[in-house]
Parts: sequence; C-alpha cells; structure tokens
Amino acid sequence: MSFEKLGLRSELLSAVASQGYTSPTPIQTQAIPAILEGIDILGAAQTGTGKTAAFALPVVQILSEDQPAKKKRQPRALVLVPTRELSAQVGEAMKDYGRRLSLRATVIYGGININAQIIRLNRGVDIVVATPGRLLDHANRGTLDLSKVKILVLDEADRMLDMGFIDDILEVAAFLPQKRQTLLFSATYPDSIKALADELLDNPRRIEAARPNLAADGITQVVYRVERTRKRELLSSLIKKENWRQVLVFTRTRYGADKLTEQLIMDDITAAAIHSSKSQSLRTRTLADFKRGSIRILVATDVAARGLDIDGLPWVVNYDMPEIPENYVHRIGRTGRAGEKGVAISLACDKEQVLLAEIERLLDHKIPVSRLAGFQPKNDHDPDIVAAKRELKKKMAGKRERKEKKTKRELKEKTGKREIKDNIPKKQKKTIVKSTERPRNAKKTGKTPKNIKKR
Repeated sequence: MSFEKLGLRSELLSAVASQGYTSPTPIQTQAIPAILEGIDILGAAQTGTGKTAAFALPVVQILSEDQPAKKKRQPRALVLVPTRELSAQVGEAMKDYGRRLSLRATVIYGGININAQIIRLNRGVDIVVATPGRLLDHANRGTLDLSKVKILVLDEADRMLDMGFIDDILEVAAFLPQKRQTLLFSATYPDSIKALADELLDNPRRIEAARPNLAADGITQVVYRVERTRKRELLSSLIKKENWRQVLVFTRTRYGADKLTEQLIMDDITAAAIHSSKSQSLRTRTLADFKRGSIRILVATDVAARGLDIDGLPWVVNYDMPEIPENYVHRIGRTGRAGEKGVAISLACDKEQVLLAEIERLLDHKIPVSRLAGFQPKNDHDPDIVAAKRELKKKMAGKRERKEKKTKRELKEKTGKREIKDNIPKKQKKTIVKSTERPRNAKKTGKTPKNIKKR
C-alpha cells in the first residue's frame, strides 16, 4: 500500500516523500485511516515502527480542515510524552508537518526557563507536545488554556506509568473537554495500560502492528554471562575487539552512568553520559556529538534515553539488566528501527539471572547466550557441556547397575541360593577376650569387674 491510499492531503504526502519514505509501515497503515475517522485508538506498536508519523500526520490533517475563526490560536491538539528527549523528537515531527498546512506547534518540558515557553504560548499555537509535570505547571498558572483541545495523544503511555505519571495524566485530563478524540500508543501492554485505556478512551479501536511486548525482528539479541566486577572490562574488550562505533549503553542509575563513562575514558574509549541530572543544553550537545561520531559510546539511564531517535544505531548494550521487563523492549528498540538491522547485547551477572528470566518470560523465548573466554562467572557452565555430563552420568549409572546384576546372577549360580543380600555383614559370634592384665579400674580389694571372668 502507498501513502496516497491512506487519505492524506497532498501537502503531507510531499512531506513524507521529502523524508524518503515510499510506503507506510504496518502501524501507519492501520492507524492513519482510523484516526481520520475520528475514533479513539488503542495502539500497541514497538518503538522504531513509524509510530510518531502514524498519529502526527492524521492529527495535523484533522486540525487543518477545521481552522478556528478566532485570530488568536489556542491549543487544539495535545501530545503527552514521558521525557524531554521524546518531546523534542515528536515536536520536530509536528512542526515539520504542521508548517505545510499553516499550523503552529510548540514543545513544553521541564528543566528550562518557563518564561520562554509562556511567550510562545501567548503568541498562539495549535499543537502542544509536553511532559505531564511542566504542562500542569502552565495549566495551574493559567498560562495555558486546554479547553479547546479536540485530540489528546498519549505517546509511550506505558513508560509514563512506569515513571509515576498516572496521577498527572488524570489531572491533565480534567482540564480537557469531555468530548474529544483520544489516542493511546504503547510499545508494551501491561494491565496498567488496560486500566488507563478504560478510564480515558471511549470504545477504542485496538490496533496491533505486531504482538506487543516483543522486540523488532531486525534486532539480534545476545546475553553474555559475566562476573559483576568484570562487566566494564568485558565491555571495553568487546568494543575494542569488535571495533564498535556508536554504541548506546544503558545503566540503572545516574551514578552508574557517570562512573562507567569515567572508566571507559580511562580505557581510551571516547564516551559521555546523559541522565536527568545533566542540563538540557548539555544533553542536547552530547547527543549531537554522538550522532556526529565525535563520541563513540553514549551511556544513558532509561529516563534520559527514552525517545532518542538515532538513525542507523547499530549497537545497544544493557550494562545493567532492567528491573522492569518491559524496559528491555524499550531499550533495545533504539536499534533496528524502521526495518534496519541492529544488535542488542546484555551483560548479566549471577544476581541478574532472575531479571533475565522475567524478560525471557515476557518475550516468550530464550535469549541466546554467548561467552568470551576468561570472563565467565566461576559457576558458569556451558549448557551443552552440562547436558553431555548429565548423559554420561546416566550411562555410567546404568553400566554399574548392569554390572551389579551380573555379579548377583553369577554368585547365585555358584551358591545355588535364591536370594543374596548385599552389603549386609554376616552375623559374627560374640567372642570373649581373656585379658592377662589387671584392669585399670579394678581396685586392690581383690575383686574383679563383673564382665571379666576369673581365671
């Protein structure tokens, strides 16, 4: 199918063509016509499948066909996202599509001066892309009027719930008109998403571009079992040995990201870290340097890396296994985007085997295990070797059993006895040992102990 058959305006078709896209992805094929119909959508789609365009294109078209009579623009579409990086990415898409149809879009997130955002809002906008916290700041201050919003989009809703934004989302919804179109997109589909959909969506159409909670087909997944204290050494070895370029590495904490970055630099590997403690300007510069190739390794936490869109990213490394299984899908979704190939490496120590098992349960398949000589944990055993030893043990046990049966049979033939009891010592007669020496406990009274017979 082509984009022309989806019912998009010529201006938007031109925008899509300028980006080099020739045919829609599965999520775009299903979502665009449904959104243009004006119905609520519950979409399950992996990251990197064209999900942003799947809602951005029809939203822009709907707004362009219903321009308000008032000169001052008020927000008529609101897109909620979990992180600043994702808001910037979605905001760029909305601006690019919107300007072709004389629509204005702006991005609102925390970590920067709020006054500049207030100035942009006062000028009038049609589309607002925002994180929940900063959006509520504007709504409560009265600097943002949400009463005219016709379309609400929740992008990567599962991640927003993981970050504790459920109350903020419901509070934002209270500022919106009851009659609206709501679009909810999520890479995973836990029970919490179902509950949120029941609360905010009205008889939604369920769209699944692929079975939820699964990684993209183009991603090769591998697990290295390694001692916790040797993870950094193994990572440096793999980077140098395989000559990796543009590697996105995930750590669990901000401190861990900074520490690993320092260690990689000491190993003569150019690296930088991005996390919520870094200023937005620094994060933006760091990401630009990484895309340009000036930085070889980008170390990030889950929050900071959510929404990163890096064309052709070949490698993703889980330095720390995620505590939430769904985050694994989001992490490795940074590579293998838009049908490209990618590799996801996970470094798992003994204590993380439980987390790995939960991830495999979510994916419904085992992740292949690889080994690098000298880095395996002390108790690590190759499954093939373990299976071979187990089989050998069974054979040896069977061989011993057959030998014992043969011995019993031969002994039975020689003695003529029907039953032969093994390992039972013959009953020995009690023997009395006569002692010629006087017992130590015998007194000089001339008496002898009862158990000693007189000579």
